[in-house]
Amino acid sequence: MSEKLETVRKALTGISGVPVTPYSRDGSIDVEKLGALIKDLAAASVHNLMAAGNTGEFFTLTMDEIRIVHRTTIEAAGGKSLVSAAVGRSLTDAKSLATDAIAEGADAIMGHHPMDPFAGPSYQARYFLELADFCTVPVIAYVRSDGFSVADFRQLALHPNIAGIKFASANLMLLAEVIRSTADAPAIWVCGLAEGWAPAFYALGARGFTSGLVNVFPQRSHAIHKALESADYAGARKLIDGIAEFEALRTKYNNGANVTVVKEALGMLGTDVGPVRIPGVVALNDGERAILRSVVDRVITEQRAA
Repeated sequence: MSEKLETVRKALTGISGVPVTPYSRDGSIDVEKLGALIKDLAAASVHNLMAAGNTGEFFTLTMDEIRIVHRTTIEAAGGKSLVSAAVGRSLTDAKSLATDAIAEGADAIMGHHPMDPFAGPSYQARYFLELADFCTVPVIAYVRSDGFSVADFRQLALHPNIAGIKFASANLMLLAEVIRSTADAPAIWVCGLAEGWAPAFYALGARGFTSGLVNVFPQRSHAIHKALESADYAGARKLIDGIAEFEALRTKYNNGANVTVVKEALGMLGTDVGPVRIPGVVALNDGERAILRSVVDRVITEQRAA
């Protein structure tokens, strides 16, 4: 297990891309398009692919559909990118999904944040701990709350089967505290808020970042990662400035347009992956689409000139 843990931790210091889930006209998963997307991301050397993550619309997929996404991603990646299979909902469901994903060949399991409205923070942390006890491959804890105590985070970081914590809260003071308090732990602290937040996370000691942008412009994500790894914060900010409107659009409607922006950008590049499922925002309005079009055109122009 120690060798597996080191492999996963190394991948977490890179780009953790979260692929979208393409749909056919009848609303079912378009396995062929998903496989093609995964092959492109693996060919683009994305370090870690988080299959059925939030950008993959995890919470609108059925359990069987999640299994399809896991299996398709593992097969299409072909070992060129590490694959972390996302699991969640009840702990029983998470364990069941993890069992099947591991059998399919998943390199790691990513536990989605337990979203029960009546959950106690320390018991949400326990959810991850029990999942890590259960799994026979390394686990990544996806924490979307700043309600965990420093002691809770320390338990996660010290667990022998937790490779890293995907920290998706904007509470940077808490992040600084938990990184200071877990200096003796091998777990990787990953920026779970994508490229725009990555410089601040890196400055506090985190490594790597998650990305939805990578579905559309993996070269830009790699350039940002390279700049951050070399502590070129000015260079990273300049690259992020060029996609700031893209990321700002994703935060609209209380993040309801998060996946919509990625899917519509892919459509602008000629890959129709279908609409976002309700309760996500199904489509951008004309004004939002015009802004997105300008960002896509600008990035394409910059890439051609490079």
